[in-house]
Amino acid sequence: MIELGVNIDHVATLRQARRTYEPDPAWAAVEAHLGGADGITVHLREDRRHIQDDDVRRLRELTQIKLNFEMAATDEMVDIACRIKPEMAMLVPEGRHEVTTEGGLDVVSQELRLTSVIARLAGAGIVTSVFIDAELAQVEAAARIGARVCEIHTGPYAHAFHSRGRDVESPAVATELGKIALAGEAIRALGMRFNAGHALNYHNVQPIACLPGVRELHIGHAIVSRSVFVGLREAVREMKRLMIGAQP
Repeated sequence: MIELGVNIDHVATLRQARRTYEPDPAWAAVEAHLGGADGITVHLREDRRHIQDDDVRRLRELTQIKLNFEMAATDEMVDIACRIKPEMAMLVPEGRHEVTTEGGLDVVSQELRLTSVIARLAGAGIVTSVFIDAELAQVEAAARIGARVCEIHTGPYAHAFHSRGRDVESPAVATELGKIALAGEAIRALGMRFNAGHALNYHNVQPIACLPGVRELHIGHAIVSRSVFVGLREAVREMKRLMIGAQP
């Protein structure tokens, strides 16, 4: 059955707006778990704009479901990951100028460096993942560096879906869905796990959730946004219900 990883970064964004102690990301993780989340995702950024080091420590101690640690492929982040030992570490591109991650990791141009990072993480017993665009060359490079999971960047699909009036049958949306499906097929053929995420919401999630072989979706902003009105537990329940309902 398809799984949902809830990204709670923006709970910390709200807290950091006042540099205070609430809302607490650890509390958010518990609420997400009670709502049916299968995992918790956090991105400890270089500039610590939302999640802080102490959040990661507390989440590792308190989270009773899978912890997915999003990270840049830097020595600092590898050291932190090896120390806290999340169930999964996902390598993502990172830039201080960006509001959120804007594209997939270019594995092709960094194979030597990323092979070393993946090996170190795997040596610490951590499942390794890479966040990549829906491109065959990136999928093949991910397999070469030893990644066990590929998360396909669904941002271009989400943008097309929104700009085309939420019409899943429009050519632009169908094209992006087709790219993701082909990437997923290649990922599975190479023996890796097929995950997906970025900019997914309550309107566009089902066409992704019904793709063959997709294992996990990682969703944050839409769930945290809805939680303002219905509570985090219910927001997670609604998303999980949509995902499961889309399964063939």
